[in-house]
Amino acid sequence: MTSPLSGGCLCGAIRYTVSAPVSQLRACHCTHCQKISGAGASVNAIIPTAGFTLEKGTPKRYDDTADSGRILQRYFCADCGSSLFSRRAVSPEVTVLKVGTLDAPVDMKIVAHIWTRSARPWSHIDPACEQHREAPPPPPPAR
Repeated sequence: MTSPLSGGCLCGAIRYTVSAPVSQLRACHCTHCQKISGAGASVNAIIPTAGFTLEKGTPKRYDDTADSGRILQRYFCADCGSSLFSRRAVSPEVTVLKVGTLDAPVDMKIVAHIWTRSARPWSHIDPACEQHREAPPPPPPAR
C-alpha cells in the first residue's frame, strides 16, 4: 500500500485519508452487509482507527445489531447514501473500511470470506481463501 490512501463517498461530501497500512481484504457475506452494500458481500479492510482521518464532512451513523449480536456502528453519507466504514461499539479502536470507497484500487486480493453460511448462491468464493461460516475467531492474545 502507498501511504496515505484517500477516499470518500459518491457525491464528495465525505472525504477521508488512511495512513495505516492496508494489508488484507476480507469479504463479509452476512445479510446485513448484503443489504448495506446492495451486493452479495462487502469487501473490507480492517485498520486501526488511529490511522483513519475524516478530512471533509460528517457521516451519519446507524447503530445496527449485527448477525453476531454485536452492535455495529455503520457510517454513511447522508446525501448520497454511500456506505463508508463501520466500528464495533465494544472496539472503536478498529475501523472496518469499505474498500470500494477508496479513490484508487488497493493492490491486494481478498484473503478471507466470513459469514459464508448466508452467502448468496451466485456469490463466488475462492476455495483457496480462508473461509468462516460465521465470524472469524478472535486473534490470539498479545504476549
